[in-house]
Amino acid sequence: MLGFLFSPGLALGQAATPPTAESLTLEQCVDYALENRAAVEQALLDEAIGDREIKANLSGWFPQLNATYGGTHNIKLQQQPFGDQIITLGQKYTSNVLLEANQTLYSSELLLASKAARFSRLQLDQQTLNTKINTVVEVSKAFYDVLLTQEQLRILNVNLARQEKQYNDAKSRYEVGLVDKTDYQRAAITLANIRSDIKRAQEGIKAKVAYLKQLMGLPIEQEVELVYAYDKMEQAVLVDTSEVIEFANRVELQQLQTQQQLLQLNTAYNKWSFLPTVSAFGNYNWLFFNDQFSKLYSQSYPTSAVGLRVSVPIFQGTRRIQNLRIAQLQEDRLDIEIENTRKAINTEYQTALANYKSDYTEWRTLQTNLEMAQEVYDIIKLQYDEGVKAYVDLIVAESELRTTQLNYYNSLYNVLASKLDYQRALGNIDINP
Repeated sequence: MLGFLFSPGLALGQAATPPTAESLTLEQCVDYALENRAAVEQALLDEAIGDREIKANLSGWFPQLNATYGGTHNIKLQQQPFGDQIITLGQKYTSNVLLEANQTLYSSELLLASKAARFSRLQLDQQTLNTKINTVVEVSKAFYDVLLTQEQLRILNVNLARQEKQYNDAKSRYEVGLVDKTDYQRAAITLANIRSDIKRAQEGIKAKVAYLKQLMGLPIEQEVELVYAYDKMEQAVLVDTSEVIEFANRVELQQLQTQQQLLQLNTAYNKWSFLPTVSAFGNYNWLFFNDQFSKLYSQSYPTSAVGLRVSVPIFQGTRRIQNLRIAQLQEDRLDIEIENTRKAINTEYQTALANYKSDYTEWRTLQTNLEMAQEVYDIIKLQYDEGVKAYVDLIVAESELRTTQLNYYNSLYNVLASKLDYQRALGNIDINP
């Protein structure tokens, strides 16, 4: 999984249980999320529900068995005149037990369900696939965000230690009369700003870790410690920008094409609705009659029958014609949506490619700037220690170095995120281990 992000040495097995803090790599985060994220679990449940619904729709092809019981107390029996006599028909108590079997031989509705079952299952699979693709991208971005914020915190802590030393040096120089108090006051201001940035980064990491745990489906109480080699992360930014987009690889378009197949079947069904429904039936009916309730079931008079039932829809007030036209218009509307989706995918691809190229260029630029900022700071620090440069020059150089360091890691995150967006636009996100 995620072969585009890892070298072979980084690949680890799938984690079925919450991974330990010592081994929480990007691939483990993604693998765990693909099994435990709420959205993935819901998609899998939707798939199971849909499969049951398909089976329920197809159950009409099986024989339908029904048992019916009835009992009647005839308070006033029917009377019928025969010549000059009045004859009372029936008995005071009647009852029956009917067992009936019905087998559908042809039904346009069941035929539609049979033909649509494959596409309905495919549609459910594609929805789950789409959820997993989004999970890979979102978890990867959240993983990088946490790691790079932690690296920014490390940079700030290094700057804090360095600035504390400079503050103490400046204060000592002031106390022995070598400089005025503005040097150590500037150092105090810078020191306070760094401590504020550190606090902000620490709180930001907490929120970002909580978001990553949410995406992964990790228990709230589970500790998270991420493991990744930053040099590998820098290597992972590369991607082939000459690859041509294949619209067929996008699951969103695949979903629409599957929906198109279902709509075509629905149109066919509305044409088939003109055909009759044919079924065979058989029944066995136990009849009971008596004027005394206690003896009602002492004697039965069974009847049975088998036959063929044909139901022909003759006229339904143009309902079938209107439904057929609606189905055809729905197909036309989906054709427009498919074409518009192709255009939207192309726009997404062009935007993702442009963002990746610009983010990559910015990252490379900041790599060079970082080297130069470090070199400038080292030179000015040496000159300050020798009394050649003023303290304000050292403060400016240090501020520029810190800003460049932080911007560098921001740019690294941006290019990694842009790469993921670009690969999703191409349809190249792999969710299989």
